[in-house]
Amino acid sequence: MQPITLLRGFLTVGGWTAMSRVLGFVRDVGFAAALGSGPVAEAFYTAFSLPNMFRRFFAEGAFNTAFVPMFAKKVEADEDPLSFARDALTALATLLLILTIVAQIFMPALVLMLASGFAGDERLGLATLYGRIAFPYILFISLSALLSGVLNATGRFSAAAAAPVLLNIIFIIAIFGARGYGLDMGLVLSWAVPIGGIAQLALVWVAASRAGFKLLPRRPRFTPELKRLAIIAGPAALAMGVVQINLIVGRQVASYFDGAIAWLFMADRLYQLPLGVVGIAIGVVLLPDLSRRLRAEDHAGSRHSFSRAGEFALMLTIPSAVALVVIPMELVGVLFERGQYTADDTAKTALAVAVYGLGLPAFVLQKVLQPVYFARGDTKTPFYFALLSLVVNAALAIGLAPVVGFIAAAIGTSIAGWAMTIALWIGTYRKGESTRFDRRFWRRLWGIMAASAVMGAALWGGVVVLGPMFGISGLKIIALVILITLGVLVYFLAGQLFGAVNFRDLKAMMKRG
Repeated sequence: MQPITLLRGFLTVGGWTAMSRVLGFVRDVGFAAALGSGPVAEAFYTAFSLPNMFRRFFAEGAFNTAFVPMFAKKVEADEDPLSFARDALTALATLLLILTIVAQIFMPALVLMLASGFAGDERLGLATLYGRIAFPYILFISLSALLSGVLNATGRFSAAAAAPVLLNIIFIIAIFGARGYGLDMGLVLSWAVPIGGIAQLALVWVAASRAGFKLLPRRPRFTPELKRLAIIAGPAALAMGVVQINLIVGRQVASYFDGAIAWLFMADRLYQLPLGVVGIAIGVVLLPDLSRRLRAEDHAGSRHSFSRAGEFALMLTIPSAVALVVIPMELVGVLFERGQYTADDTAKTALAVAVYGLGLPAFVLQKVLQPVYFARGDTKTPFYFALLSLVVNAALAIGLAPVVGFIAAAIGTSIAGWAMTIALWIGTYRKGESTRFDRRFWRRLWGIMAASAVMGAALWGGVVVLGPMFGISGLKIIALVILITLGVLVYFLAGQLFGAVNFRDLKAMMKRG
């Protein structure tokens, strides 16, 4: 994949992901207004997190990490990639059907595994009901992830990147429908989860079929290729399991503070916007590209792709992190404070947003650094680094909770994220020149940091000037738009001054692409 094509891939995936995140904000605004931070909200967010947790463990975290490089290699060598993909899809579907049946039986235990603070109150019964409805989503979304891997490995990014948009559209329709017809909001939103999964699966299945990969399940068989896939995916599954345990630790801590699960959920949605747009786009595009370059021993090309991915990630992520730290109250207040979501909810959520913002660059850099290991088939090393992050997160989240309350969960997540990122970074440096950031990256990094600092000062000044507008309901949206516009303009102008952003390079690359 040429650098121009790589950039186009980043922009394609990032563009669709941005659209998904924007619709996701509309969805989350509806969640906040309709549910607030009460028992129904906490039960639904916990139920919704169950299939997503297992999805990241089985599909995106482990299966696809091993599947994409193996499938890409078979495509290039013309070694019957269609048959391999069908066997992989059948194996994954079989595993997930069994998991779904087991989860339906043991749902109360699964809920308590995530939120033991629910024991003995109404949230447990609600979360169990919602969880049984929503859990089959894991089957549809995991198969969608595999099909997306097929599309991404063959350089087709649009359909896979567009699929999440459907889920958000279905959620938005569900919110308006439940309100309009006076239906139980928790139940309607729970049913929207598997329906959205079916829609996503249908989209990527049609796209894969048109690309020549019409994947239909067949009789399960454990081929040598699947055995190798399992061997590679095993450590990745363990690594992803550690990541999910980190999330469980945070949710367990939050479940003992009324409203905290809702506050952390909303804060998570806010910092996931830049993480999703930048981090996921880079992770999806970079893994197959690095796999091809490293197999071809294209060390110069590998280093260039790796460095440009890191540069592109931090160019957008560091200013986003500064904004989350400097103006969290304004962001949360305008986006979520309405209906059942109160001023107290805004204050608590804003605190979590600022803490997550401090960890945002680390979370995005992980998306750049991990493909270096996965492209070489090394899934064990990230597992050991994930264990390190687990220890750091658990120690901080549990140890600080009696002192600082629910925010201990966010503190643990951010510091653990940096611990894992530093470990990954040191590991990539030791793997040789092909996976070390080049001189241009380091020059641009200092410029990005300087431009972000200037932008942060401008945002702080903007809040002082626009403060009265944020107190008037009819004007606070306008005030936020002005503030964000100011931040963007100042950052890119300062970026030009400090060499962080070069519009001529970007324009030339797009014109050549």
